Order: sequence, then structure tokens, then C-alpha cells
Amino acid sequence: MSSLSAFPESVFPSQPEPLTVMGGGLVGTLAALYLARRGYPVEIYDRRADPRQLSKSTEGRSINLALSDRGWRALEGVGISEQIQPVAIPMYQRIMHDQQGRLTYQPYGRENQAIYSVSRDGLNRALLDLAEVNSHISLHFNQKCQFVDLPNRHLVLRDTLTGQEQTRSFRHLFGVDGAYSAVRSAMQKTDRFDYSQQYLNYGYKELTIEAGANGTWRLEKNALHIWPRGQYMMIALPNLDGSFNCTLFFPYEGEHSFATLQTGAQVQAFFAQVFPDALPLMPALEEDFFQNPTSSLVTIRCYPWSVADEVLLLGDASHAIVPFYGQGMNAGFEDCSVLDDLLDQHGSDWHTVFAEFQRLRKPNADAMADLAVYNFEEMRDRVADPRFLLRKKIESKISAQYPDQWVPLYTQVTFSSTPYADAWANGQRQEQVMQRLMPHIQSEADYDQPAVQALVQQELANLAY
Repeated sequence: MSSLSAFPESVFPSQPEPLTVMGGGLVGTLAALYLARRGYPVEIYDRRADPRQLSKSTEGRSINLALSDRGWRALEGVGISEQIQPVAIPMYQRIMHDQQGRLTYQPYGRENQAIYSVSRDGLNRALLDLAEVNSHISLHFNQKCQFVDLPNRHLVLRDTLTGQEQTRSFRHLFGVDGAYSAVRSAMQKTDRFDYSQQYLNYGYKELTIEAGANGTWRLEKNALHIWPRGQYMMIALPNLDGSFNCTLFFPYEGEHSFATLQTGAQVQAFFAQVFPDALPLMPALEEDFFQNPTSSLVTIRCYPWSVADEVLLLGDASHAIVPFYGQGMNAGFEDCSVLDDLLDQHGSDWHTVFAEFQRLRKPNADAMADLAVYNFEEMRDRVADPRFLLRKKIESKISAQYPDQWVPLYTQVTFSSTPYADAWANGQRQEQVMQRLMPHIQSEADYDQPAVQALVQQELANLAY
């Protein structure tokens, strides 16, 4: 693990000011670890109970997340990636399941490139354990933010166990309290604050594929499994205990929707017809379906993200996105490393740090929001299309032949630090190239035809990043 001495002395405050982090989730805890590493005393407040004290039956959302390169880099930035490795399972490919149970395989990247399945709760617990043993960090749970007095820099907090309220002052406040942020809510009342939220007409429900005998995996372990069905889909990510966390993304209303599945018999019949290979692996299907909540999918955009040197929003509080590129957590973690880079450059000039942070991150957050919706349509509708799968193979061939000129969009987003906005712009140009190229290709072998090779060279000559 790297040490504090890796930083130049100039980036450490001579008299560290106390910092306040509202939100003890994944991004809030990582942000606190970054700030504490510079010698700042950090107070973390979270409205929830300490997840480490909860049983599995009461811990709340258990949906698995995909940790990729941006997230790993942020964890490495505070020297904790090794501690997280034991709770992560590499997934090297997508495996698509059609309605007859036939499988199609699509690698995520080059050999040995993987995204990692991590339990939201397991990762949060690991980060909180690291924060708790940090002498600069104080953790406060069951503290619901009732009011943020921006002009006077006061917080009103209510203890959810005792009902008692307290007022705490802050000098610099980091709002990392999620998509329905109390800190952002206070900022929304300030002049010229832009805010929008857009819901998909889809919800999601968490289900389970149970482990086999002796904790074995009943599907390929090192893969993300997708059951694409056009207007809806199910995915499954592996857990360490041999089970898979499944998520059904499904319309709220319509012929096939949450509104039409009202009884256990209806759920069983629907899964038998649409997900026949998964159903035998889901003995608790009815219980999961009716006991687990149906959650919404929202994109939140806002601006500004800061108030002078007083408040800064990070993570979902500033840029909540739908989960279909697996980048929500990774983008939030990248927020932490970008903030840290700015502290390297500007020290404790918080006004400049906050202003630069929002200038740099806002365009990338907006691009990632667009990419997430784009990937939902791809996963739901296109990954089962033979022409789409052929196109992906052709893109891989172009990338292998011209690695310096063609980096697939997914690779730019998932396996590089290319700014999201640049990756999205590059991907849109690549989309235009593939639309012109694919009419000339009916099979993989066609790629090697002289006419196709000439066309590829011509297109790449015109494609400048």
C-alpha cells in the first residue's frame, strides 16, 4: 500500500480544516478516504444504519455492480485495491441466452480483460472497515439530513433511532448522498440552479439463481449473463457463494409488464415461456418476485455542482444514471480521483478546486448518461441479433488490425481513462463508419476481401479522433 509520503508537502494543509461528507455509501466513503489521506479530519454522516451491523435479511438492496478500470484506478489511488480484490469476480464476456436456451458468447475486450462482479453491500462494508480504522475519519450513522442552511453553513440532522435533532456547522460540505440528495435539494432552492430527472418506463426487480451443491455455480461463473427479449431483459452476475444476483428489467405497464404479473401462477408461466433455462435454477422465484421491491430507473442532471467553496456534489447526487453501462459506481469513483488530482494542483484553494471539478466532470457525466441509455437499447434489443454480433466481430478485427486507429467504444468506456465525452463522440463517428461498411459484409470471411480492406483503409484515413 502506498503511503502519505508519496504526496508533495505542498498539497497538505498546514492547519487542516475539518471536512464534512454527507453520505456513507460507496462514493462518499471513498471520497472521505482520499481527503483523510491528505491529513484532513473528515466527518461522515449517513441516514442509514451501519450496513455492517445488519443481517442479510435486512441489509436492503443487494444488486451487484460491475467494477471496471476507472473504479480500480480510484481504489488504487488510496492504496486499497488489494483489499477489494477478494470480493470481486472477473467477468470476461457476455453470455446471451435465447428463448430456446441456446448460448452466444461475446468477449468484453481483449484476452484477460474483464469487468468485475462485486456486491454493493460487500464493497460498502469493506470501504467502511477501512474508513473506521483511519484516525482522521469519524463515522456517524442513522443521521438523516433535515435541512442544509447554506448561508450559515449549518446542517440539521435527526437521529432516526432516537428522533433527536442536532445542528452541526460545516466549513466545506461534500454532498455524496445519492440520487435523492438532501444536499442537492438545498442547492435547488438557490438562484439559477438547473435540475432535471428523467425516468425510463421500466422498473427493475432483483431475483436469485441459487448456488448448486457445495457452493458451485450452475452457470458459467466468469461471465455476465443476459436474457435479451426485445422489450425487456434479465441479467445475472455471479456471487462468491455460487449464487447469481439476477435483475429483471421490465416495463411497468403493457402486455408483458409488472402490471400483468399479479399471481404466482402468472409469474411461473411467464418465466417458463420466456426464460425457460433460468426457471429451474430459481426455486425462490415467486417469493423474490413478490417480496422484493420494484425499483425505478432515473437519470438526474443538474448544474452547478458547487456553491463557492462551501459545497460540492459528487456521485449520484450530481449525475445519477441508469445502470446499463455498468459505470454508475465507476463514474462516482472517478469523481474521487479527479477531485484528488485537483487538490494536487490547487492545494486547499477550495473555490478553485470546486469550480474546476464541475467544469471538468459535467460534460463527461452528461455523456455517460447518454451512453447508459444507449447501452440499454443494445443489451435489450440487439445482442441477440446475428447481424449485430457479426458487426461486433468485425469491429474487433478492425481494432486488432489497426489498434492505434480504432478503439471500440466499449473499450474506451470500460477499459481506458478516455473522458466519457470523448469516448461518446468517438463512438458516434465509429457508428457512421460501420453503417457504411456493414452492407459490404455478410460473414466474417468477407472482411478479408480486397474491396472491403480497401474500404476500411479509406474510412480510417478519414476517421480522426
